[in-house]
Amino acid sequence: QVQLQESGPGLVKPSQTLSVVCNVSGGSITTNFYYWHWLRQASGKDMEWLAYISYNGAIASDPSLKSRASISRDTAKNQFTLQLSSVTPEDTAVYYCARGRGSHHSSIDYWGQGTQVTVSS
Repeated sequence: QVQLQESGPGLVKPSQTLSVVCNVSGGSITTNFYYWHWLRQASGKDMEWLAYISYNGAIASDPSLKSRASISRDTAKNQFTLQLSSVTPEDTAVYYCARGRGSHHSSIDYWGQGTQVTVSS
């Protein structure tokens, strides 16, 4: 069974870059045809999809992030990372990584437990 575990900085100052890592066990991130997603949920708000990286390295991110999001992977470590630059307090949220059977977040079948990231000076 696939397990996903997020790790992050906890607290980030405004204008800095946020980096969260998802370690995957029980399956390879290069296995056909899975997509590896990042999402977040701020307090009192709906879940928001952020980005994905696919089994073959294809990437996509939410255009509303205006190119602040960067997603990458380390296949040797079986992990993938989201970086979000120029953060503001509005980026405060619980960040989740997840596996999807396709590129749309509705295909997600496994989730990590989430990691809280707070943006504050």
